[in-house]
Amino acid sequence: MAKSTSSNVRKVVAYVLAALVLIFSVIAILAIWDLIEYRYLIKRMFQSLMVVLASSAVIVLIFAILDRPEKDEV
Repeated sequence: MAKSTSSNVRKVVAYVLAALVLIFSVIAILAIWDLIEYRYLIKRMFQSLMVVLASSAVIVLIFAILDRPEKDEV
């Protein structure tokens, strides 16, 4: 059951990151076509994406450590 929880967390993190990349890509395309103001937008998008990536990596690491199966000592 622990393995299922870990894989579910990884799937959720992957879907969230994919959705963020999609949203940021749409915003970037709109900025390229001058449909929105992009002076500081791209910088903020990349900073936000880095924060989300770092926090996701930490969450996956924590769940990987907590869900590790115990080894039987001989």
